[in-house]
Amino acid sequence: MVVRRSTGQTVKRHRMPNQEQTIVVVDDDEGMNQALERLLSAAGFRAVTFLSAEALLEKGGADKASCLVLDIHLPGLSGFELQQRLAQTGARLPVIFITAFDDPDSQARAEACGATGYFTKPFSGQKFVAAITKAMAFNRSGSNNHHPEET
Repeated sequence: MVVRRSTGQTVKRHRMPNQEQTIVVVDDDEGMNQALERLLSAAGFRAVTFLSAEALLEKGGADKASCLVLDIHLPGLSGFELQQRLAQTGARLPVIFITAFDDPDSQARAEACGATGYFTKPFSGQKFVAAITKAMAFNRSGSNNHHPEET
């Protein structure tokens, strides 16, 4: 997009992704939720955060989600259990799993769940936003033949 200022100077601006694309983040670490909300907002997405799987389910938070970012190790329902419960209700959303406790079993389970991404904390914000953008493209195309993005 090109914008002309009153001074006659031409400024090139990048289009931001559709603000209607809501990324739902579920992490029990409030600081992580705030950081991801800021990162996603700066990338042009609308972010909604929850501190637990139960809070998301109580508030119907997945109803307007375009993509889910789920911490694997949550108190109560885990990120895997939440993804499974949502899938049982017919929700077919791209899911990116995040964790501070990486292990091969979690990676394999994330791939088996059809995750579009898997990140170990701390992770690159740039790679995370790229994975969200990729997940949104898969969501629009309806494709489920993909392997999780890993960092």
